[in-house]
This record gives sequence, C-alpha cells and structure tokens, in this order.
Amino acid sequence: MPSASASSGTAARGERIGGPGSPCPMPVSFDTARHWTAEKVAAAGDPELAGLARQGPVTLVCEVDAKPAGHIGFLRVWTGAAKARTAREALEAFVAAEENAYKARYTDTEAGALAATEVTYMVVSDLDGEQKDERAFAVTTPAGPVVVHLGGLDSAEHRAMLPAYELARRSVALAG
Repeated sequence: MPSASASSGTAARGERIGGPGSPCPMPVSFDTARHWTAEKVAAAGDPELAGLARQGPVTLVCEVDAKPAGHIGFLRVWTGAAKARTAREALEAFVAAEENAYKARYTDTEAGALAATEVTYMVVSDLDGEQKDERAFAVTTPAGPVVVHLGGLDSAEHRAMLPAYELARRSVALAG
C-alpha cells in the first residue's frame, strides 16, 4: 500500500497542508503524499515535550505520519521566530543541534518557487549504533524560517520515503 515509490521517484498526491483550515496551520503550505496524515504538534503546555520539540532555533509544529502509507517515519515541520536567521543559518543550527549528526552537505536550491537550502546528513542511533540517512530543507518566510525534515526508522525507510519528501519540496509555497 505504500504511496511513494523509491524506484519511480514519484509520490501520489494526498492533501495540502499549511493553509487556513488545514491540520497544521503554518507559514508555508505543501502537498503531502497520499495516505500520509498530518497532525499539529502543540508542545507549549507540556514541559517535557517542549524540550523535545525544540531543535536549534526552531520548534516542531507539525508531523506528517507515513505509517498509514506503509512506512515508518515522518515529515516534520519546524518553525522559528521572525527575527531569526537565513534559511541556511537556521538549517545549519538545526543540524548542529542534532546529537550524533555528521557528514552534513548543504546545497542552495529551490523549494517550490522559494529560495531554499537543503542538507543531507547521517545520524548514529543511540539505540543500536546504526547509521541512518537524514534530509531536510529550509526556507525563509515573513514569519521566520521553516525547516521540513525527513527522518525514518533506518536508511532503507528513509530512501523509500524520499518521493514524499520531494513532493513536499516541489510544492511548497507561502501559506496564504
């Protein structure tokens, strides 16, 4: 039942999130892969969760779950304050705050029609010591930087979910 095919590099389009009335109101909107489900993350009321929901200069605001599409992983959306940094600075600080991250490679690119920075990197799992692939892109909005991150259980899951990440990256726009 997976909606994204790593071999074809395409993902069937699901719902658009980010705009008014979506499960995750945020400064950007983008298309999710079919069967992926978005849920707003509100960590402010829970001190333990609040610590986990912050990475570098950004705070987790939305999780797009791949389980209903047959994968184990998430697209996570993180936002920062309007006074914050450029997309690249926000992304560099995001990766620097990731424990056990290494081999980060940054690329200036586009996400939808927006200027963006993308990073690919590796993380060593605290649980089993295995290495796994990670990827994220960042854009700057009038409300501040937005980081969209793809994780996964392991590198195989990460690769299988890349088409959903690419769909989000290609379709991102300022929410309005």
